[in-house]
Amino acid sequence: MTNYVYIATSLDGYIAGPNENLDWLNSIPNPDKNDYDYSDFIKNIDAIVMGKNTYQKVLTFGKWPYNKPVFVLSNSLPNIPKDLIGKVEVIKGDIKKLTRQLTEQGFKNLYIDGGQTIHSFLKEDLIDELIITIIPILLGDGIPLFHRLDQQLKFKHKNTKSYNNNLVKSHYIRDR
Repeated sequence: MTNYVYIATSLDGYIAGPNENLDWLNSIPNPDKNDYDYSDFIKNIDAIVMGKNTYQKVLTFGKWPYNKPVFVLSNSLPNIPKDLIGKVEVIKGDIKKLTRQLTEQGFKNLYIDGGQTIHSFLKEDLIDELIITIIPILLGDGIPLFHRLDQQLKFKHKNTKSYNNNLVKSHYIRDR
């Protein structure tokens, strides 16, 4: 199984502003409606694993944006809305055990999303690739992408792309 992080951060490393604000993600004009290679990334993903907070934020976007199975890590999430049954499943327990179960179910490439979920996977050394797009804005406060880890995790740089003279996306692979 390969676990991927595909995420945007501010220059100062935040994935959300104060009060979980995401408005800053739209601060760069995108007249061509460029998806910055997201569609190429997502077509190789079998399923998405996200935390409860990210799931609840995605629910506020209106239309459900994913056509892949979504697994939400939560010990306290209430029922899934009827229109998402069959698209979303709540899972709980040890992350290593859960990833083994997903592998046994045939999932090979997981997209790991959400600050706390990414951190939990990093703590267990379960992230294989990081694809991070930096948006040129300083938020000054918010939810950081990275938190304290008990061990160093080394990654190799695969490539970096620049988009519209604004965004910089770097791809890293775990160096084991």
